Amino acid sequence: MNLKRKVEIAVISDVHLGTFGCHAKQLLTYLNSIEPKKLILNGDIVDIWQFKKRYFPKSHLSVIKKIMDFASNGTEVIYITGNHDEMLRKFTDTEIGNISIVNKLVLDLDGKKAWFFHGDVFDISIQNAKWLAKLGSWGYDILILLNRFVNWCLEKMGKERYSLSKKIKNSVKGAVKYISDFESVATDLAIENEYDYVVCGHIHQPKMLVKENKNGKTTYLNSGDWVENFTALEYQFKRWKIYNYGNDKLSPFFADEELKEMDVKDLIAAITIVEPPKNKVKE
Repeated sequence: MNLKRKVEIAVISDVHLGTFGCHAKQLLTYLNSIEPKKLILNGDIVDIWQFKKRYFPKSHLSVIKKIMDFASNGTEVIYITGNHDEMLRKFTDTEIGNISIVNKLVLDLDGKKAWFFHGDVFDISIQNAKWLAKLGSWGYDILILLNRFVNWCLEKMGKERYSLSKKIKNSVKGAVKYISDFESVATDLAIENEYDYVVCGHIHQPKMLVKENKNGKTTYLNSGDWVENFTALEYQFKRWKIYNYGNDKLSPFFADEELKEMDVKDLIAAITIVEPPKNKVKE
């Protein structure tokens, strides 16, 4: 008997695989409780910045295996790049079977437009980012390129990249203001471009609220993270909800028995061998 919940769209972000803060086992429990038509990975899934620590345990490999299993079983997996996995931006618009890599995404959801992006590019100068609204859909791509250039310059000068986590640690008041500014910039851009939903990650703050200004309104959604909040977004029956592992977890679902039995070498082999998609007709 299949007790898994069917979900039209599931959105996760800020998993940070490869770091000590990642809670991969809890994420596996969640992923094993759903059957999504679309799985949107909204940035910072793999923490490429931290790879030098040589820390990537079996449970983290299992998450990657689970995501690839989704794709091989017909789920459309869309990987939206973030700042900790920005290396993948070199492969933007790449498609491998049911897996695609993009910088941003726009979907039609039951007659409404939803705009998905990670949100790290707002870190450059969040106070002045609103001018990008006037550039339409090109604005976010321009901001990504600008962000990459700024970080490149900082590295050349021997300075650290701009870090949101450092900003949050510096001041609680600063963190509250940053989050408020982040939400305002994201929603103003969405309203300016006539998006009904704007779906972000990056700030590790799960939220769903309607924002309105003189030009209109939009629904702001943030998927939170799997470091502290253990949250995801789900879209089903024309409605969004925030999934919270602490409140909503279903006890029958744990890491797949198959994954439990596999050793690390088998897991690595499983996630590095890409089988051609079944029943795909050549155009």
